[in-house]
Amino acid sequence: MALHQIHFHSPPIGMQATMWVVVPQGAKGPLPVVHQLHGHSDDHTIWLRRTTIECHAERIGAIVAMHFGERSFYHDDKPGHRLWEQHILQSVALVDATFRTRANRRGRAIGGLSMGGYGALKLALAHPHLFGNAVSHSGALDAVGLMAMRKPGDHLGDDMRRVFGARVPASADLFKLALKADPLPRLHIDCGTEDFLLPGNRKLHAFLTRRGIAHTYTEHPGAHNWDYWQARLPATFDTHAAFFAGRKA
Repeated sequence: MALHQIHFHSPPIGMQATMWVVVPQGAKGPLPVVHQLHGHSDDHTIWLRRTTIECHAERIGAIVAMHFGERSFYHDDKPGHRLWEQHILQSVALVDATFRTRANRRGRAIGGLSMGGYGALKLALAHPHLFGNAVSHSGALDAVGLMAMRKPGDHLGDDMRRVFGARVPASADLFKLALKADPLPRLHIDCGTEDFLLPGNRKLHAFLTRRGIAHTYTEHPGAHNWDYWQARLPATFDTHAAFFAGRKA
């Protein structure tokens, strides 16, 4: 695998940005791409530092692009003039312009953990023409409920209020986005049974089930930590591989 560090100016956030991209060596392409999003307390480098994601990318013959999203919830923070959702979308286009990719929804997946799990589902549901497969690990999926629980002075809650304002808008509410997505991406959700975000994951799963919205949902022993997320990667990349090959996951 070849590791590329790409430094570029991002107009949506008005600053220089970086992403890391791993590419199978010797592959002629065009290759499918998995776009990977980090959590609230990390950055784009964490996937290579804490997991074997590179090995799984090589195993399925896919490019993995690891994006930087700050503490943005991958949402356009208009009061702060940082359009993070647009930044990710333009970064996706940059990957397609730089590498030989399968530049369509059949060759493009997205995944993430915690804040990034929320971001992966949000971007896939808001832009289903771009992403055909989406995976959330331990996602902050009930943004409305989570923000209401967090008191002033709590970093997570303060960041959510900074990004979303006084209330989570419809454009950031997964429950509303799931009703509108067409075509519907393949949705895969998992969470640890000792994770503090488990209630929100169960709530979205129950909602999707009631509405007849196709998705897979699993719970596994574990908490909100890297032991859990590392353990989930093999199955996650199996779902990506099945999607890229046109098979059922």
